[in-house]
Amino acid sequence: MEVTIIIPNYNGRHFMEPCLKSLARQSCKDFRILVVDNCSTDGSLDFMRDTYPNIQVEALDKNYGFSYAVNKGIKMADTPYVILLNNDTVVEKHYVEEMVRAIKRSPKIFSVSSKMIQLHHPELIDSAGDLYTLLGWGICRGVGRSVENYRRRDQIFSACAGAAIYRRSVFKIIGYFDECHFAYLEDIDIGYRAKIYGYQNTYCPAALVRHVGSGTSGSKYNTFKVKLSARNSIYLNYKNMPVPQLVLNILPLAAGYAIKYLFFCKNGFGKDYCEGIKEGLNTLRVCKKVPFRWKFFFNYCRIEWELFANTWAYAADWGKRKLKRKSEGL
Repeated sequence: MEVTIIIPNYNGRHFMEPCLKSLARQSCKDFRILVVDNCSTDGSLDFMRDTYPNIQVEALDKNYGFSYAVNKGIKMADTPYVILLNNDTVVEKHYVEEMVRAIKRSPKIFSVSSKMIQLHHPELIDSAGDLYTLLGWGICRGVGRSVENYRRRDQIFSACAGAAIYRRSVFKIIGYFDECHFAYLEDIDIGYRAKIYGYQNTYCPAALVRHVGSGTSGSKYNTFKVKLSARNSIYLNYKNMPVPQLVLNILPLAAGYAIKYLFFCKNGFGKDYCEGIKEGLNTLRVCKKVPFRWKFFFNYCRIEWELFANTWAYAADWGKRKLKRKSEGL
């Protein structure tokens, strides 16, 4: 057995059947499925017990969040690779086969992100991996673009943990998903940590997944998600950037937080965003900072350059899209 597919679930009974049916149709059968349930109250456990009695289910005694649930699954797994898969996904026939093939390309690859397509708008990309910028913004690469884009394998900043494969042995070296995050940005955090240690995160365009999006939280923006994401962005930068790098990036980071605050004020979530930032600053002591090691110095330099390049590329793309809308009279 090469891979364990870990599906974290919280009140997602209505998503589970299409997800599991798509896994049953895989061209590669060399995997097992482990559902980690965060104390669902919607009958998810009864459904799994009655409909899929052969699938292993780990029932937790309360909702510990995404990070804890997937860590539980990763530690229970005994396969070389683990796939983390959101319950609100439907995978294409060759998904597992392509993901395993992609991560085997090099022992330096920690994670591989799939090509996620919007379930309700199948002509549009949901994610082609994640990028991170000097502004402290995590960018969903390719979101809203035509599925005709992002056809080539590529290196990315981090894999989107909604449908990604990971080399299990590396977790023992760099640590697991940060449970302080509960949910949101935990995938960028661990991808960042892997890059510090010299590992790669890549993108596989041949592994296709259809994704509902925000299946558990319920919407793109809500109080819970905005507050948690704001708090976790503080954690992410504090933990992964050594003090000199934080000082170097303090102005773009401050600008990024200010712009985000204005954006969320416009959308009615300014107070939630502020509360998240304050909570992050007040609870930094719970974070385990990545210890600086001189042997990783050039990895930090490469990461800094990547942050700069991602920021520039995002700004240029944003400006191009604005001009296009203006010329179209939108």
